[in-house]
Amino acid sequence: MSQITASELNEGGPKIAHAEVVCLVDDDASVRKSLSRLLESDGFSVRAFSEPEAFLNHIATNSVPLAVLDIWMGSMTGMELLAHLCARSPRTRVIFITGREDTAAKATVMPAGFFAFLIKPFDGDQFLSTVHRALGHHIPEKRGEPLTNPSREPVENEMRSLPRT
Repeated sequence: MSQITASELNEGGPKIAHAEVVCLVDDDASVRKSLSRLLESDGFSVRAFSEPEAFLNHIATNSVPLAVLDIWMGSMTGMELLAHLCARSPRTRVIFITGREDTAAKATVMPAGFFAFLIKPFDGDQFLSTVHRALGHHIPEKRGEPLTNPSREPVENEMRSLPRT
């Protein structure tokens, strides 16, 4: 199997000047693995955390432009994590992911601010587009060309099978 570089994957898509870091906080290992692979396939560097406390330790010494947070985790909810994040790193953009439609949770975090709220399983291209927009990347739309990247097909299939946790 040949190696594909991030620049090859990005041809015709948004250009990332350097590997921007996206932090991912989810207590489900399969979600962390799938989303990490998808983000890395698009040229991002990923810091994945299974515990919200480990992520909070990370932001104490690192700049975090974007965090993808699960709403429902065992030790701390994504809503509680957002409160800590707003106090410690107010410029960090947040994308929430959850396994079920939760209007109460969405209403709770809305005043604190978040960039997007996605229900698992979600489309990989939709997720990547949301990540790019959250980071302020311009994503040109090309007429007549598919929005999917064929080299990401195995990761896309994995994304569709994510558990609804």
